[in-house]
Amino acid sequence: MRLLPRSVASSIPSLIFTLLNFVTGRTPRWFESWSDAAVDLRRRNSNSSSESPELYIDITRSEPLKWLEETKSITTPTTTSNYQKQPPPPPPQTTCPLPPSLSLPNDAALCHTHPVGPNQCCSALVQPIAAPVSAVWPVLRRFDDPCAYKHFLKSCRLIAGDGGVGTLREVHVVSGLPAASSTERLEVLDDERHVVGFSVVGGDHRLNNYRSVTSLHRSAGGLGTVVVESYVVDVPPGNTKEETCGFVDTIVRCNLQSLAQLTENFGPK
Repeated sequence: MRLLPRSVASSIPSLIFTLLNFVTGRTPRWFESWSDAAVDLRRRNSNSSSESPELYIDITRSEPLKWLEETKSITTPTTTSNYQKQPPPPPPQTTCPLPPSLSLPNDAALCHTHPVGPNQCCSALVQPIAAPVSAVWPVLRRFDDPCAYKHFLKSCRLIAGDGGVGTLREVHVVSGLPAASSTERLEVLDDERHVVGFSVVGGDHRLNNYRSVTSLHRSAGGLGTVVVESYVVDVPPGNTKEETCGFVDTIVRCNLQSLAQLTENFGPK
């Protein structure tokens, strides 16, 4: 049992009433009864002499207060943050330069500079052709007919587009190579600068994310053509960058030699 001074006891009902309404939003029955009793007590005390000593109120707690039990059941809603962890930044990239012996205008060299990831390799090959650009370009630009000079292909068909940028083709590879088919997208076709490029977007092969750009340039004497083809490709699991570039270089070199032979023998001089 605890004794409270009258001055303190007189303010308890209003304080508890404010607290309960704030916490629970309603007034429990026990508080209504206790509040009425406190009002009666204040009235009786007011009739006593002013000279009488300060009166005290006995507050006996025979059991836990119900309002404490009610407030325990009130839970504060928790909020879940919508913050999503940002992915790590991509690794820094290097570029695939052209052979140092090759001298090209800045705009031509720029189209052969590829971003190269940490698990990729790149290379650039050069093929001189004893035929003018006007004879080589009509063969090279035919995205719908690569079989004309790429002898490792046995068939080609367009599956979307009309031959312009964005056109898709499906090519099938001759037997004996570690591939069966390839789906390729035309990325660049510039008749003014004589630049063509494509990327591999699907198929049954090991050259994932293959991108290639080929450009034609007049030779120093002005009568011939210099062909530059560059590429970047993923390194397949189980292979090294040197092995991957060695394999792709062999295919590209054979294609360029075939292009040279075709245009030199049948193209206008």
